[in-house]
Amino acid sequence: MFENLEEVRRHYEELMLSLTRPELSNDIARYRKLIREQSELEPLYKTYLAFRKAEESERDALELLQKEKDPELLEMAKEELQNAKEEQSLLGEKLRLLLLPKDENDDKNIVMEIRGGAGGEEAALFAAELYRMYMSYAERRGFRTELVSFHETGLGGLKEVIFIVDGQGAYSRLKYESGVHRVQRVPETESGGRIHTSTATVAVMPEAGEVEVEIKPSDVRMEVFRSSGAGGQHINKTSSAVRLIHIPSGMVAECQEERSQLQNREKAMRLLRARLYEIESRKRHEESAAEKRSQLGTGERSEKIRTYNFPQGRVTDHRIKLSLYCLEEILGGDLDPLIDPLITAEQAEKLSRMEERI
Repeated sequence: MFENLEEVRRHYEELMLSLTRPELSNDIARYRKLIREQSELEPLYKTYLAFRKAEESERDALELLQKEKDPELLEMAKEELQNAKEEQSLLGEKLRLLLLPKDENDDKNIVMEIRGGAGGEEAALFAAELYRMYMSYAERRGFRTELVSFHETGLGGLKEVIFIVDGQGAYSRLKYESGVHRVQRVPETESGGRIHTSTATVAVMPEAGEVEVEIKPSDVRMEVFRSSGAGGQHINKTSSAVRLIHIPSGMVAECQEERSQLQNREKAMRLLRARLYEIESRKRHEESAAEKRSQLGTGERSEKIRTYNFPQGRVTDHRIKLSLYCLEEILGGDLDPLIDPLITAEQAEKLSRMEERI
């Protein structure tokens, strides 16, 4: 598994040398490309060097054990040998994880959609809670959020909300949230104290760049309309809201949260591009048997992934059979205790598939 790491080392050191060349200052695009590549390779490079150092320590300790007669030095050599083996084991595992195929979308921003599902007004109220949960999580991680579409119900629930999460690695953390989220609790409107089950659906799409998804101007029809909802007195006086219709696919994207038609068009185009990119990505995944077996990273919209049980204060992720009894903290945005085990489970599955092929 580590046979190509010497080539990685050489390539990284060549990159570092290239970055010192004065002529690179005249080519900003190439400089950014090299910096990005260097940043991606750095963890692998440093871990490999540490692994080689541990191997060298093991060889030195073995050599000392063969030559040395002094009992105290022999004891030190045995301890050094044990430490070197343990270090190699830890670094070897880290290298295996770093060598796993990386999701091409992991560093991207995301477009997230939350909709109330089965359960009427209670489902809409739950969708609003999920929205607040993701807003809090984004703030904890230092991600920036932008609202695209927001449709409230009369009681403060959400029929639908669409927003962008902008930040390094946003997709790598939140991609596991796609699917059906189920809530079990006694609704405020329930006089008999009976527990109801309602659902909300979450979709997480990587945001695609213009190079990845080319949309011809002739393929898009734009409609403008007056905005509705909480946006100030101006909002109903001008046709600033924008609806984009992608003629070849029939896909529709709209935005009415910004004050200007231009800003709304830009956000609607980002949403449209993300949806088209997701369709293409799913087609590619369906062609791969390995991707079919693992839904952790792709998250089918129809799949029930998680239950939030209020009477027990419990959150259960059904994909990895993990139950945590800290419902309030999770709804407050502390999602890492759920996300980290999902990442670990996906890495373990990828490792298993890689080892099967070796």
